[in-house]
Amino acid sequence: MKRSQLAREIVEILALTLLIFLIVRFVVQSYHIDGQSMEPGLYTGQFVMVNKTSYLFSPPERGDVIVFRYPHDTNVDYIKRIIGLPGDTIDTDYQHVYVNGKLLNEPYVKLPYNRSGEHWVVPANQYFVMGDNRPASEDSRSWGFVPKDYIIGKAAIVFWPLNTIHFIDTYYDTYKDIPNPKK
Repeated sequence: MKRSQLAREIVEILALTLLIFLIVRFVVQSYHIDGQSMEPGLYTGQFVMVNKTSYLFSPPERGDVIVFRYPHDTNVDYIKRIIGLPGDTIDTDYQHVYVNGKLLNEPYVKLPYNRSGEHWVVPANQYFVMGDNRPASEDSRSWGFVPKDYIIGKAAIVFWPLNTIHFIDTYYDTYKDIPNPKK
């Protein structure tokens, strides 16, 4: 009797462990930062926790730092900040970004840099993303928009190395006064 009870408990523990692993795997994912494109907020060698369920009940917002499949090679994942939502117009000069005609005050940008005179209109179900380190970032300015289906999730927390643990700021105040796109 005791042997069968022990076997049942072992099976229950293994099943519960597998269930917890599967739930965690579908809810969160880690992402390793490799490159300078998100400095000074995120550095090469850091690991971030990505919330894969963050957009199940609400759409991505301007300022969110997202991990997504690169549109030109879906085997590669990128991390960037959402600047434009579907329907937004994005304009740049050498040092500034305008969303729907409103100048962005971007405290997270290491060094402003753009090609002057660029203009984009974000298509339905797509997003315009940029790295925070503009001179070192390949982003929507060079390769286009990110389809919503390519978004893996919202980067929420830097968790490694331990001395760099922090929540990733979306800079809500930077984007709160941007008018919604004209339909």
